[in-house]
Formats: sequence, structure tokens, C-alpha cells
Amino acid sequence: MRANPAVMFGLAALVVTVAVALQTLVQLYLAGLVAAAIGDALVGADVTGTDVGAISELFSVSLAQSATQPLLLPATSVLTGLLIVSVSRSVLGRHVALREVLRSPRVWWVLGFAVLVLLVELVVVAAWVGLSLLLFAQEQEAAALVVLLLGGLLVLVAFVWVTVRTLLVPPALMLEGKPFWATVARAWRLTRGSFWRLLGTYLLATILVAVVTYLFLVPASLLAGVLVGTTGSTAVTVVVTAVATIVGLTISTSFLAAVVALLYVDVRMRREGLDLELARAASEP
Repeated sequence: MRANPAVMFGLAALVVTVAVALQTLVQLYLAGLVAAAIGDALVGADVTGTDVGAISELFSVSLAQSATQPLLLPATSVLTGLLIVSVSRSVLGRHVALREVLRSPRVWWVLGFAVLVLLVELVVVAAWVGLSLLLFAQEQEAAALVVLLLGGLLVLVAFVWVTVRTLLVPPALMLEGKPFWATVARAWRLTRGSFWRLLGTYLLATILVAVVTYLFLVPASLLAGVLVGTTGSTAVTVVVTAVATIVGLTISTSFLAAVVALLYVDVRMRREGLDLELARAASEP
């Protein structure tokens, strides 16, 4: 990250800022709609005007944030793919220009794969929740609880397993010149025998990133709460949170992209002797 800060931080900050700005605009619009709907629903209820305002502000911001969160997926997926190119050059001790990184058309394959995985996960979660609700509707509470609890555990385990087995797909898509599905299958095979090491490393990196991110988000949330109490404006909360999100997401995306790229290089060194090829490549002009 120090070797090429213009790409690892500059490009990351630019992409994240644009994505979060678009998310914030949509979030402000949705928050206004939700606040108005909640205010209308609470009219005539046994609550004071202050309570109505506080409740509508709280729920409108929370719901708007949840609804707009998927808007960041395309930006983070594309950014991860672009940053992997920079890391692959840094492994050789070389510097990559920003324009060279931006000329990587295979980054759209990374985005497509991320969307595909997200759709599969949504279908699995929808099936799990739908089956639980169906059993509750048929008054089979015992079976519904079993499906809800045991099924939730199985879904979690499956998501972790798939995440690790597909962890090397983005760098493989960016750095290898093979067709899409052949590259996905190859990346899947590369993780064989390295599951627990990949899981441990990626989990540790994710925890570190989460801690650093919350160092920005928690103070921002507290500041937003104080500002809302004094100004009564939903927009203040959204904007303050957006600024903290930009900083946290820039750091987290850059760091995790570097970790994934280096894990890919590490696995290929262990399995295919990539270190010898890299040494020869590094000695060439």
C-alpha cells in the first residue's frame, strides 16, 4: 500500500466517494419518504409531537441506510479488482500507473461474479425464511423453530464455506487470461488443502478492518445523534455518517483487496512454484 499510494488510496478514495455520494442522495430521498409515512401513520396515536418526530427520524434513517447498502456492492467489487492489479505489480517490485489500472476490462468479470454470488445468497436466505414462515403459518411451531435455528446455522456455515472457496476468484479473474467459468473453477481448485489457512487469515483481516472502520463510524454516529438533537435534521445524520463511511470504506477495501491478492500469490507459490516465475519476471526489463 505504501509502494503505490496513488492507486491503493487515491483511486480507492475517488471510487468510494462517488459511490457513497450517490448512496447518500438516494438515502436522503428515501429517508424523507419514510419519515413522512411514519409521521402520517402516527398521527392520532397517543404520542406527543416530539415523540413522533424522534421516532420518524430514527426509523427513516435506519431503513434508508439498510435499503441503500447494496448500492455500494458494484463500487467495492470493481475497486477490489482494480487494486489487485496494483498489488500484483508490487509483488514484482514494480510501479503501476493509474491509467494502466483503469484499462483492465476484466474487472467487469469481478463485478459479475460478485453480483452472481449475491443473488445466490439472496435465494438461499429467501428459501430459509420462506420455509420458516410457512411452517409458522401452518401452526407447526416446533418444526418452524428447528428450521429457523438449525437452518440459520447451516446457512451461516454454507456462506463461510463458499466465501473461502471463492476467495481467490477475483485475483484469478484479474490476473489470468482464461475464460470466466474456467477461471472460477481453477480458483476453486486452488483453495483445496488451504481452507483453514485462508479462513484464518481472511477472518483476522476482516476483524482488523472492522475495528478500524468502527473507529470512524462510532464517533460519527455519536456526533450525528448530538446534531440531530440540536438541529432536528435527518440530513445531518446522513451526511456525517457518509463522511465516516468514505474514510472507513477506503481503508477497508484497500486493505482487504491487498490481503486477497497476496493470498492468491501465496497459494500459487505453495502449489505451483510461482515464486520462481516471479523471480524470473522481476529480473526482466
